[in-house]
Amino acid sequence: MIAKKINEIIKDFDFVPVATCDLESNPNVAPKFFLKVENNHIYLIDYVIGRTFQNLVVNPRASLAVTDRDSLTGYQINGQVEILSEGPVHDKLVNEFQAREINLSSKRIVEGVLRGEGHENFEVAFPKKVVVFKVKISEVVEIRASGELKRERM
Repeated sequence: MIAKKINEIIKDFDFVPVATCDLESNPNVAPKFFLKVENNHIYLIDYVIGRTFQNLVVNPRASLAVTDRDSLTGYQINGQVEILSEGPVHDKLVNEFQAREINLSSKRIVEGVLRGEGHENFEVAFPKKVVVFKVKISEVVEIRASGELKRERM
């Protein structure tokens, strides 16, 4: 099953490109912080709260893209999005995000030191406003290096 492959591939991502569209068919793609996959849902964090958020308010569908670098296989993940902006579930997920962000920053610092390179963005800064995008996976398209497509509906 393609969905199981997605779980293995996406877990190593920190950010995922998210494509949305407004009601006039104007596209938008922006990276969002990947939090986790759980029960056929992908949880993403949006701390910019810009065009992606605005589009999802009026058109709650999104398309995500990930690539398996080993096999050069791409995956398009389509689904309905629920925006979580407050409440106990939101707060729990934001706490998970903060822990992941600290781990990511620590990892980047260590990698930079090991390479002997400095980095100007090592700080950990938690945004004041954060929303969670809960993407219910409805379809996954596997795009093989040969050009072959395989669709799996959930």
